[in-house]
This record gives sequence, C-alpha cells and structure tokens, in this order.
Amino acid sequence: MMNDSSVATKSLFEIDKYLDELVKKIELLSYVNPINIESEKVKFFASKYLTDPVFIYPDIDFDRFRLHREFFSQPLELIQNDRLRNLYEDTIYTYSGLIQCIETIGNGKKFYYNSLRSFGTPTEQDVENAKFILHFHDDKSSECEIPKYNSTQAEEIFRAYSKNYDFTYDIKHSSTMGAIAMVLNNIKSLVVNSNHTFSDVEMNILKHHEIGVHMVTTMNGLLQPLKIFSNGFPNCEETQEGLAVFSEYMSGNLSIKRLKELAYRVIAVDSLAKGYSFSKTFRLLHNTYDLNREDAFYITVRAHRGGGFTKDYLYLSGLKKVYNYYKEGKDLGILLTGKVSLDYSDDIQFLLDRQYASKPKHLTTSLQENINTNNRVDFILNNLK
Repeated sequence: MMNDSSVATKSLFEIDKYLDELVKKIELLSYVNPINIESEKVKFFASKYLTDPVFIYPDIDFDRFRLHREFFSQPLELIQNDRLRNLYEDTIYTYSGLIQCIETIGNGKKFYYNSLRSFGTPTEQDVENAKFILHFHDDKSSECEIPKYNSTQAEEIFRAYSKNYDFTYDIKHSSTMGAIAMVLNNIKSLVVNSNHTFSDVEMNILKHHEIGVHMVTTMNGLLQPLKIFSNGFPNCEETQEGLAVFSEYMSGNLSIKRLKELAYRVIAVDSLAKGYSFSKTFRLLHNTYDLNREDAFYITVRAHRGGGFTKDYLYLSGLKKVYNYYKEGKDLGILLTGKVSLDYSDDIQFLLDRQYASKPKHLTTSLQENINTNNRVDFILNNLK
C-alpha cells in the first residue's frame, strides 16, 4: 500500500463504497431504449418516412434529486493524494451527468444537451473519417451473412463460447431494445433482442464484442478492491466500445460492412448537431447514403432515442484510439481491468503499482493474437486521422 495515512486510505474506500451504492440504479441503457420501437417502425414506414416516431420509455425508479445531493456530499478532501482525489472528483461529475441524462429522457433538447455534456459530439475529423470509410465497397457477401438463428439459438451459441471464460452470467431476452444484443453491467446480464434473427457473421462479432470485452471487463471490475473499476471511469464508453470493436478486428471478424455501420452511426449523431429530425436523419442515411431502410431505421433510432443520444460516434473514435495504443506496443491488459478509460491509463497504473487495483483475472482470448487477414481493414485503420 502507498504511504498515505490509514485515515486517508479508509476514507478512499468508504467514499468508493458509498458511490457504488448510489450508482447501482443509473444504468443509462436500461432507460434510454424505447419500449415501442417495432410498432413505431410500422407507422414510420407507412408514413413514407415523413412522420417522426413517438417513443415511450421505461419509468425511472429512483429519487434523482436525492442522488445528486448525495454524490456531491462526499468528503473528497479526506483523500489526501491529489491524483486520486481528482479521479474521484471527475467520476462524481460523470455519474451526476448520467443522472441528468436519465431524468431528461424523452425531453427533446434537454436530453440532447445532457447527452452532449456526457458523451460529446463528432468533430469534423470524426465525420471525415466516417465519410472516408463509406467510400469503400463492402467485402463480397457470403452465406455467413444469412440470418438463421433466433434469440434462443443465439443464447446457446453465447453459452458455448463462454466456456472459454471462468465466469457465469445471466442471459435475458427483450423485444424492446435498439441493439441486437448488449451487456447490462449492473446486473451482470447479456440481453438478446428477441425480434432479431442472427447470422453467423453477427454471432462471431457479438461473441467477441459483448462477451470477450464487455462481460470480461464487467467481471474483472467486480474483482477489484475499488468499485470505480466496476461502475466506470469517466469517458469509459469510448475506450470500452473501441476495445470491443478492436477485439472484432483481432479475431478476424471486422469487415468493411461493419466499419461502415460504425461510420453511419457517426453520420447519424452528427445530424443531431445539425438539428435534423428523426425522419430527416433517416432519409439522409437511406436516400443520400443508400443504406437499406431497416438498417437506416435502427441506426436512426440509436441516435435519436431519448431526444438525441450522441454516444454512438464513440465506437469509431474509440476503435482508432485503441488501435493506435496497440500499435505503440502498450499493455492492453490495463484496459481489461474494469470499465476503464484510456484517458486515465496513468492513474490505473498508479493504482496497480500501489495495490489499490489488481491485474485482470479474465483476459480476452482474441486480444492474445492478431489473426485479421483483411488488408483493406488494415488500410482503413492505418489511414484514419
């Protein structure tokens, strides 16, 4: 342990534990996904893409004002180490920002501005990177892209793949989600979209993305002495999503089509900053960029849910940052210690050196060796600015 006083060390762990109790209910993805996506899709298509969907969201079941108050009542001055005190200060502002996102879901511009404060928005360079990717033609399609697994069969495939890892988790099925699968960190669960029929390509991507990274970092975070590793460092979304897509790359499952999907998300989020309505963003993707209407609809839902959710552009910027980090020969293990951020890699090393954190027990299998053989994917990743 470090040489700070035992009182300061005790205060650090007490504050960390108290924040853990407060943060358990603020899983943003539990609240921001509309519960009537499919019925609104039918209406939207029937309107010839002119009438914006009216989404309904889950009820919020916590006292938002009390949570804000308790976050900011933490006696951070008792943490004597400047580095650690600043880390926890940043973290409290991050968690408070997520509460503000949740409490304004469905409230148009208010939610958009809170999302902007929490996740940012694409820079001009991000948009240029997306457009660069969209110039490439997809790889030749194959039988592996044919949808053939329902959500129950997908669950069986996830279960079989998870035997590579020494942990257990729940799998739930939902008909009210924008993604086709996602990990909910706070309840250690993988949620599978029961409306979706999965292809072999999608299953290969999801195994490495959702289980190999998101579930691995969930489980590693829970093993850490400090709960901040489980609940999330500031700006952890960019690093965690970037690392998850990077695992697709390392396992040979990152295709041009998948990169283009991430690029379309950047374009969709950028349209929010331009003031586009749902229908205008959809028409931009479907008409201007020639994306099929099913994919264009769901990407538009992801960007416009809540009132304008900007997080989706971070997948591409996060991928580029993690790819560069890997190319520089840096330790990917640091990024697996929990829900951590590249921005705080020095702080994570600081915590590891002083035994306030431990090295990750569970290691993503695909990150051990690069088996990507797609030269065009390498070309794109090397040329993103």
